[in-house]
Amino acid sequence: MIAIRVVAIPTEIANSVRTSGKAPRYGHPAHTEVAAGFGPCRHCLRTFSAGKERRTLFTYDPFDGVESLPLPGPVFIHAEACERYPEDAGYPAQLQKYPTTFNAYAKGRRLVAQEYVADGNVNETIQRLFLRGDVDYIHARNTEAGCYGFRIERAG
Repeated sequence: MIAIRVVAIPTEIANSVRTSGKAPRYGHPAHTEVAAGFGPCRHCLRTFSAGKERRTLFTYDPFDGVESLPLPGPVFIHAEACERYPEDAGYPAQLQKYPTTFNAYAKGRRLVAQEYVADGNVNETIQRLFLRGDVDYIHARNTEAGCYGFRIERAG
């Protein structure tokens, strides 16, 4: 079994957005409101309590610092500080029930495979993708909304 790292948005970025009210790199205004959907928060990777918790929407480039070509899009984080998801905690159990698209990339932001999971078998899909020699990392995306969730890498 291939050990994985789950890489959420860095704490520095989440804190910067909360403090400045602006998206990193782009400077677009962030928007905070009461959560209308489950999310998840891209920092702690927990779902939002709709109608109760406040969340902040901003533009984020998941390739920033990894690849030279940007691909920004909308993401949510908790409006209040939260703990970053531990990289060694495996795939977030709370998110396994949601339809997920796994985009597998080679260096150079080259999409080499894409798989859809609606039955919760996320770990088998991740293992199968990482068995491919041309996959360097995977982005987990919400299949329904299409938005970026987090990056998955081989550990070590």
